[in-house]
Amino acid sequence: MAVSAKTTFDIDAPPSLVMEVLQDVESLPEWSGPHKSAEVVEEYDDGLPKTVKVDVTVGPISDVQTLAYQWTDNSCTWDLVEGDKLASQHGVYTITDNGKGGSHVEFVLDVDLKVKLPGLLVKQGQKTAVETAKKGLTKEVLARAAD
Repeated sequence: MAVSAKTTFDIDAPPSLVMEVLQDVESLPEWSGPHKSAEVVEEYDDGLPKTVKVDVTVGPISDVQTLAYQWTDNSCTWDLVEGDKLASQHGVYTITDNGKGGSHVEFVLDVDLKVKLPGLLVKQGQKTAVETAKKGLTKEVLARAAD
């Protein structure tokens, strides 16, 4: 069952700091509750994560996934390479200047499950992903801005 989630929000911090948090994928378990671990397996020549192994639990689904990352100056994109419970996953954070000294964030997540689940559980998973993207990322960025 393919599902999509999307949210947009602003963070009172510059886009460069938001991108810094996203590039620090090994910190995911600190600000993203569903992520139990995150390990960079392979890096690009510039040191940015290329392949990442994550252990994720959302509701009744736990999965170990290998993700392929791509980066631009204002975006973070990942796609599922391997996972037990998902057939596919495509996620994108796009960060732009909001014109007020902060960042505008757009988060999109498309997931296709290998296993059939009741619609309510799928909706809860979508809600968790969107809330984590918004609240978790915002909290982590603002904590780093305060340091």
